[in-house]
Amino acid sequence: MHLHILGICGTFMGGLAALACEAGHKVTGCDANVYPPMSTQLEQLGIELIEGWSPDQMALKPDLYVVGNVVSRGNPLMEAILNAGAAYTSGPQWLQQHVLQGRPVLAVAGTHGKTTTTAMLAWILEDQGLQPGYLIGGVPQNFPTSARLGKADGPFIIEADEYDSAFFDKRSKFVHYRPRVAILNNLEYDHADIFPDLAAIETQFHHLVRTVPSEGRLIVNAREEALTRVLARGCWSPVQSFGARKEEPGMLRARGEPHAFDVLRGSLRIARVEWALAGEHNQLNALAALAAAESMGISVEAGAASLGRFEGVRRRMELRGEVGGIKVYDDFAHHPTAIRTTVEGLRRRIGPNERLLALFEPRSNTMKLGTMKAQLPWALEEADLSFCHQGGLGWDARAALAPLGDKAQVADDVPTLVRQVMAQVRPGDHLLCMSNGGFGGIHDLLLRSLAARA
Repeated sequence: MHLHILGICGTFMGGLAALACEAGHKVTGCDANVYPPMSTQLEQLGIELIEGWSPDQMALKPDLYVVGNVVSRGNPLMEAILNAGAAYTSGPQWLQQHVLQGRPVLAVAGTHGKTTTTAMLAWILEDQGLQPGYLIGGVPQNFPTSARLGKADGPFIIEADEYDSAFFDKRSKFVHYRPRVAILNNLEYDHADIFPDLAAIETQFHHLVRTVPSEGRLIVNAREEALTRVLARGCWSPVQSFGARKEEPGMLRARGEPHAFDVLRGSLRIARVEWALAGEHNQLNALAALAAAESMGISVEAGAASLGRFEGVRRRMELRGEVGGIKVYDDFAHHPTAIRTTVEGLRRRIGPNERLLALFEPRSNTMKLGTMKAQLPWALEEADLSFCHQGGLGWDARAALAPLGDKAQVADDVPTLVRQVMAQVRPGDHLLCMSNGGFGGIHDLLLRSLAARA
C-alpha cells in the first residue's frame, strides 16, 4: 500500500511514517517546514519528502492519505483530496488499526516528560529482553530510530498526546490507542489554541481513563491535583501511584541527588538508580517508567539497573558542543513549567561559580497566543541571563520579561539574538537553548561565533 502522509515531519507523524515503512508500505510525505532531526531520519529511511502543500501531489495517486493535525480546511492539498473523493484517515486512527490492534499497549500521557518517560520505558523493556515496539516523540539515544514495530506480539509503548487527532476528528490522539497500561505523568494547562481551560483537558484525560480495561493499570502522579480530579470522575482500573513526598504503602517514591537516587516503596528502599540525567522531574519520569515496567513483569530492581544504561533523548539537555570552555545545549522545553524545570536541572549540574544563560523562543501555539507570558519571569528566575527571540509573536516579550530587569534581553531575529549573547558570554558559561522547533539553527550559529572569536 502507498501512503502519502500530510504533516510528515511532526514527531508523531514522522514516527508513524517509519513504522509504515518498516511494515512494507511505500511511504511519501509532505510538510511546510522540513527540519532535522526528523527530516534526517526520514531521508535515511528512503522516504521522499515534499516541501509544501501543492495539489500537484495528487499525481502520486497513493492508496491512502494519512492526515496530520497540522492540516486544516483551506489547505490546498487537503481541498484537492476532498474534491476528488480520495481515501483519507487520521494518523492515530491508522496507527490503531494497523499497528496497535491486538498488542498490549503502554501509553505515556502528561503535559511534560512524555518523550523522556516513553524512551525510558521502551529502553527498560528492550534491555530486559521484551523486544518492544515503540513510537517516541523524539530521537532516543539508546535506539537508532524514534519508532519501530518490535516483536509482532510484544508490547508497544507509545507517547500519548492530548492534542486533537485531525481537523475532522477533534478527539485527543490518545483516545485511539486503547492502552492496557496508561501513565498519567502530570497535567497542566496547555494547547490554548484548542482547549479553553484546564477542565477541558481533564475531560480528555478522563476519556483516556475510560478506555483502560479493568485488568489493566493506571500509573498516576500522586502530586497532581488535576489528575486526582480526573480519577474522581470515575475509574475502572487498578491504580499505581508514584511521586508523593510522604510515605504511603505501595507508592513508589524517589530520594536522592543529581545523577543518583533511591527508589522507595513507602519507606522501604528497593533499588538505586545511577545515571547521567539530573533533576527531580527526571526522577518522577523514572518512577512512572519503573511502575509501568513492573506491570509487565520486570522488577523495580531490574528496571533500575536498565535505567543506569539509559542515554536520554536528543534535544533533552543535549550538549551540542563546547568552545573555549563555553557549552551550548539544546532542549525541547517550551511550556513555562518545562522551561523552569529544565533551567533548574542544569543549575544543579553546573558549578557554583558558573553562569547559566537561557535562550528561548516562545514557538508553541500556546506561547504564541501569549496565554502564559506572565509565567515567563518565574520560569527563568534561576538563569543568570535570559535572551528571548520574539519573532512572529503577537505580544510584547519585552514587557512580559520586564520583571527580570537587565537580566533579560529580547531580539526580533536569531542573528541579533546571537550578537546579544556574544556580547555577554564568557568562559565557563552554559548556553541553554530552548525551543520546540529548529530555533533558526541557533546552536550552530553560536558554536561558529564562539570558534571565530576564539
